[in-house]
Amino acid sequence: MLMRNTNNDLRPDRRTRKRMATRQAISDVATRLFMERGFDQVTIDEIANAADVGRMTVFNHFPRKEDMFFDREEEARALAFETVRSRTPGSSPIEALGTLAHRMIEQPSEAFPLFEATRVFVETAQASETLKARARQMRDDFVKDLALLFRQELSDEDDENFAFLAAGLITSAWSTAFLRAHDELSRTGDAQAAKSVFLSIVDRGVVGALTAVEGTSLAGTR
Repeated sequence: MLMRNTNNDLRPDRRTRKRMATRQAISDVATRLFMERGFDQVTIDEIANAADVGRMTVFNHFPRKEDMFFDREEEARALAFETVRSRTPGSSPIEALGTLAHRMIEQPSEAFPLFEATRVFVETAQASETLKARARQMRDDFVKDLALLFRQELSDEDDENFAFLAAGLITSAWSTAFLRAHDELSRTGDAQAAKSVFLSIVDRGVVGALTAVEGTSLAGTR
């Protein structure tokens, strides 16, 4: 529910703000415990006690324990989809996602701080089979939804399978780049080298995806 303030701006009402604050507090506590002890070693009851809320309150905000770990997933999806939708007319949605990678490195945000601040996050995820399975599911869901968005960009003459091919290729490039960059950071401790690895792989993935859909509207107009 939204309210209008005196400047005619929309803002959440008090109940919504309290709900958002509770959700963030639970997420912050859960993240701290996961990073300190490992995801599989932390229980829902421990999170509820540390956040000073009831067990059911935790589930009301996060249906699954994994959702507390991947609490930025919706923001990441929204960022990717908005990047595609708001790109320059006539440009390729694949190239737009490549440009997004560069922007995230050149203009770091608090929500997605690559790579130093995500090192422990990745190490924690890789240490848990539950989290790795959830990450694979999220990736598959993202590819499907991105493909549906790409399909809207196709002309009537284009085979819709190209949309799924392009979505799979660019998502794979991002996933590979993200993990290889963290491997580089773990091995060398060099954040700049990690960023270079990330951008190099994404850039090559963009080229590969564009080649795969050459001749379709997904490649953009030249």
